[in-house]
Amino acid sequence: MPSGREKSRSAPSGALDQPLRGERDRLQGDDIALPAHIAGSGTLDRLVETARTYARHAASENTLKAYARDWADFTRWCRRRGTAPLPPAPELIGLYLADLAAPVDGTPALSVATIERRLSGLSWNYTQRGFVLQRSDRHIASVLAGIRRKHARPPVQKDPVGPEDIRAMIATLPHDLRGLRDRAMLLLGYAGGLRRSEIVGLDLHRDDTPDSGGWIELFEDGALLTLNAKTGWREVEIGRGSADRTCPVHALEQWLYFAKIQAGPVFTAVSRDGGTALPRRLNDRHVARLIKRSVRDAGLRPDLPDAERLKLFSGHSLRAGLASSAEIDERYVQKQLGHASAEMTRRYQRRRDRFRVNLTKAAGL
Repeated sequence: MPSGREKSRSAPSGALDQPLRGERDRLQGDDIALPAHIAGSGTLDRLVETARTYARHAASENTLKAYARDWADFTRWCRRRGTAPLPPAPELIGLYLADLAAPVDGTPALSVATIERRLSGLSWNYTQRGFVLQRSDRHIASVLAGIRRKHARPPVQKDPVGPEDIRAMIATLPHDLRGLRDRAMLLLGYAGGLRRSEIVGLDLHRDDTPDSGGWIELFEDGALLTLNAKTGWREVEIGRGSADRTCPVHALEQWLYFAKIQAGPVFTAVSRDGGTALPRRLNDRHVARLIKRSVRDAGLRPDLPDAERLKLFSGHSLRAGLASSAEIDERYVQKQLGHASAEMTRRYQRRRDRFRVNLTKAAGL
């Protein structure tokens, strides 16, 4: 039986969303108010509401959920040890990080990346509560440096899907409304090098919905996507393909036409009978499930058991697939993916340039 602590670390999102939602909303802007010595007025009260709205959009919903879980885990850890999470005590947080890296109760240790994310979540939560967490304090910094030195591993990268892979994946999809939608999502995500959230966040037009992550403009030569992404606004050009069967723009147009989508979210749920597009925007988890399902149905990596090969593919496989397969100047790939540096783009290029430059021969050997 897993321990209570292990459950708190690995419980599905639905199990935790409800009790954490009120806390998340309270911290994310609802406590913004006028100073006590200033009397309210209609104009100022409206500005307070506007400021609260902006504050709620300061971070993505997924980020806020993660930070809320980080805080919930830390407060449970404190409670079980008879201490309090407030005010911040670097000595206590150093012990918490050490316990995450080398648990004494037999629960699985967390990766270095997850521990660093937990620390960022705690820092954010303390800031929202009016405190400052000094991450440079030696009780935190030295422990974290030791964890990195002892436990750091190379990042686990997801396998890219190549052009033959994506063709095999879309061939497994049916030709009903649901299949048209999923085919458009895979091809658009692959050709655009899009993140999961960028795919499902698209609206048909600008300002169609409050939670829009961008919009689409269709042209004779292709589609222009304007995205509000992690690194800011960017434009992504997706040209038409050489054949309708694999053209992302044609697939998108087919889905929009048969789904009768004239405004609002581009990729929506479909009725149970598969005959009607519903107004509800898809969650980004749908993209991950779609990729894994189509990878399995297409029989990619048949040398591995199902459980192992499905772990190799995720939403990032589409972005890595474009970066690894597009035989074009690196700066165009960097622009398409929205990376701030060429080094980040090269991380996505999985094996594309491996051994292309042979310094051994260049050195005369």
